[in-house]
Amino acid sequence: MNNIKKNFSIRDLENLSGIKAHTIRIWEKRYNLLSPERTDTNIRTYTLASLQKLLNITLLYHSGHKISKIAKIPEGDISLVVREIVAKSSFKNHAMNAFKLAMMNFDQNIFFSTYNSLINEKSFREVFKETFIPLLNELGLLWQTDTISPAHEHFITGLIKQKILVNTEKLQHLKPTKTDKVFVVYLPENEIHEIGLLYLNYEIILRGYKSIYLGQTIPMENLMDLMKYFDNIYFLSYFTVVPEKDRIDKYIEDFKHLVSDYNNPNLWILGRQVQHLDETKLPSFVKTFHSIDQVVSRL
Repeated sequence: MNNIKKNFSIRDLENLSGIKAHTIRIWEKRYNLLSPERTDTNIRTYTLASLQKLLNITLLYHSGHKISKIAKIPEGDISLVVREIVAKSSFKNHAMNAFKLAMMNFDQNIFFSTYNSLINEKSFREVFKETFIPLLNELGLLWQTDTISPAHEHFITGLIKQKILVNTEKLQHLKPTKTDKVFVVYLPENEIHEIGLLYLNYEIILRGYKSIYLGQTIPMENLMDLMKYFDNIYFLSYFTVVPEKDRIDKYIEDFKHLVSDYNNPNLWILGRQVQHLDETKLPSFVKTFHSIDQVVSRL
C-alpha cells in the first residue's frame, strides 16, 4: 500500500472536492474545520484524513447543511451523518461527490448505497451515461495531476466494472433477436482499459445482438478462430493507449491481411488512439467512432 498518496496540496483538495482553495482557507480560519500541516516554506499540506473529512463536509454542505452547523457536529459523527444522507434516494444529485468519497475512503458501502439510490430512480444506462462516464473522465484528470493514486483508481473502476457485469448478466439468458451481425468484442494486445468495452458489450446485448466478449489483450491472430464459425462478424475494439501512435497504421494493415480471405470483414474501433488515424486512407471495412454514443447509434 506504499503507493497510496497520503499527503495533498490545497489544489488537490480543490480538484477533488470542487470547493475553491480560497473557500477552504476561510473554512479553516473561521470554523477550524481543517488543520493543515506546513512545509518548511510555509505551504499547506493535508493528510488523507483531512481530505476525507473535507469530502464529507462538502457532501453535507451540498445537501443543504450550513457550514456553521457542520462545524458544530462532533468530528466522530460526521461520517455517520453522511451515511444517512447517501442512503436516501434524494441524494442522487450529489452522487459524483459520494463516489469520490467512497474512492478516497476505500469504502464500498458508500459506493453501493449511492448506486442503489440512483438505480431506484434511473435505468442502468442513465446511471452509466449521466454519472459513471463523467466520473471516469474526472478520474483521468485527477490521475494526470497526481491527485489520486493507482490504488484509488483501481478500487473505484473495479466497482463500476462489477455493476456493468451484473447488468450484462441479466440480459445474457435472453436469445438474440437480431442475426445480421455477430459482434466480437476485444481489446488489442497489451490494452487493458476495458470499462468502455464492457459497457458497449452491454449495449450490444441489450439491443438483441449476439456478442462474443474476448476482453483484454487479445493477439490479433487469435481472432482468426472466430471467422471459422461466423460469416457476419463485426469486430469491435477500443484503442485507449495501444496501438501506439507510430504503430496504429501497421495494426490496421495487419488486420487487413488477417481478414483478406473473409467474405465480409468489419472492424469498428474507438478510443483515444483513433485520433492518430487518417480516416480517408482506411480500408472501407474499418469504421472509426469518437464516442460510445456514436457506436450505440449504429447498432
